[in-house]
Amino acid sequence: MRLFVDTSVWSLALRRDAPPRVPEVDFLARALEAGEELFTTGLVLQELLQGFQGARARERILDAFAALPLLVPDRAAHVAAADLRSACRRRGLQVETIDALYAQLCLQHELTMLTTDADFRHIARVRPLVVWQA
Repeated sequence: MRLFVDTSVWSLALRRDAPPRVPEVDFLARALEAGEELFTTGLVLQELLQGFQGARARERILDAFAALPLLVPDRAAHVAAADLRSACRRRGLQVETIDALYAQLCLQHELTMLTTDADFRHIARVRPLVVWQA
């Protein structure tokens, strides 16, 4: 399985204290052990670095992301993400700009979204986004 792991899951998995028993975090651990293909983007890395404090946390995040392929959205991805967000809004769904971009990257690269954020399940009602479920 090819996975895009959302900030919500990484944030829980990288906590200093024991991560909560969350199915998505457990699945991420199994995917890492199995050598599944995991993808990220610079915005996920940036969100994590901004959310955690201290040099130790920073190094742990940088180490965890060092081997992950970094998806770089091009102009077409940004345009498609804006269209996706507009399509959601027409359906009465409020979607954050960054979430629309993450969803578009998953669609463009045929990735399964691993997230604890329910907004992606809403997006999946508008576009064929595959969201991992326990």
